[in-house]
Amino acid sequence: MITLSGKSVFGGVAIGKIAFYKRQEKQVRRYHVEDTEAEVARFEDAQETAIAQLGELYDKAMEDVGEANAAIFEVHQMMLMDLDYVDSIKNIITTQEVNAEYAVATTGDNFSRMFASMDDAYMQGRAADVKDVSDRLLGILSDAGESGVVADEPVIVAADDLVPSETVQLDKSKVLAFATMYGSANSHTAILARTMNIPAVIGLGEGLAKEYDGHMAAIDGFTGTIYIDPDEETMKVMTEKREEDRRQKALLEELKGKENVTLSGQKINVYANIGNLSDVGAVLKNDAGGIGLFRSEFLYLESEDFPTE
Repeated sequence: MITLSGKSVFGGVAIGKIAFYKRQEKQVRRYHVEDTEAEVARFEDAQETAIAQLGELYDKAMEDVGEANAAIFEVHQMMLMDLDYVDSIKNIITTQEVNAEYAVATTGDNFSRMFASMDDAYMQGRAADVKDVSDRLLGILSDAGESGVVADEPVIVAADDLVPSETVQLDKSKVLAFATMYGSANSHTAILARTMNIPAVIGLGEGLAKEYDGHMAAIDGFTGTIYIDPDEETMKVMTEKREEDRRQKALLEELKGKENVTLSGQKINVYANIGNLSDVGAVLKNDAGGIGLFRSEFLYLESEDFPTE
């Protein structure tokens, strides 16, 4: 049995086979181009296609995870139109006389490193968004095939990391849990996992090797632990914990709509903490009495403009 520890993103217990997310490898090579104007036009065509694809993803996410969480794909569209990002790509093509793939990959790496090096955890999470946008462009430019998970039954989806578009395109009925080597608890993918109510553990490290694809595993989203090829005793413990979690969730569902009153008649207000408007849906769904804490810094961090007051 292999035991790996990471960081919990969403609680819950799942038992099933591991299925690694398979990506079409994008081998980016640098080569000289004579006609830089044509190469810039080639990039612009890919940019236009990517924006259209993200519009389709937005529509799908609207149905699956709601408008607030689908907004990430509008953010990705804006990233594709960001002048600093676009100008960097075009500048590399024209000044270095190189292919669009190389320019996109170089710019994407530079921007991702910039975000990852920031002190703020939220801004660090944007590194994954830049990577997602850049990978989409590279896939279009290189005409790469489809990526995803092939599974006939529900599985624990494993990956080095998952970007938002990959998460949204997965068939929820085939996903028991998420397990990744890396990742940030503040990433949009982590937010989507929470919204989808799917157990998720990130930061498990390189011990989560692809050689375990198809192996049985038990994942504990409460403790941030995954057991690969669990022994009989561990399977028994995790099965019991999963059933207890299901019983607790069923009990909580029965309490919705009822007053929060103690046996002595004292009313207790149960409020929720939120970081942005996307959390309000979960607050209403789970019958909270109101908002106890609103982390208003996200209003600033997620805005394209300075606040008016």
